[in-house]
Amino acid sequence: MKEPEIHISWWQKTLLKFWPKLAFRKFAKIINANPELFEKAQQVFGKVKTIDLIPLDSSNGRGFMLVLDRKTSLWFLQDGDHFVYDGFEMGEYEKGDVAIFDQIKS
Repeated sequence: MKEPEIHISWWQKTLLKFWPKLAFRKFAKIINANPELFEKAQQVFGKVKTIDLIPLDSSNGRGFMLVLDRKTSLWFLQDGDHFVYDGFEMGEYEKGDVAIFDQIKS
């Protein structure tokens, strides 16, 4: 899939430089995305120090956990050709493997 070319005008560059939050709200509107989702994601992930990705074993279904600061896990399970959020758990988690994507072939 070819990615579309992006042209940023001088006023968009100015918005990004001086009012980035407003700029992203406007960009979200242009592409029909929910700007509240970006803001909430920034609120959550902007405060997280570590993120670990841990694949689930087959007994839980095909999926993975995102572990935030080794204390909270967000669960995602396969639903056809995509993953869906399945919930969260809290507890103590071990360090993930940062080389997890090294075996993926393009």
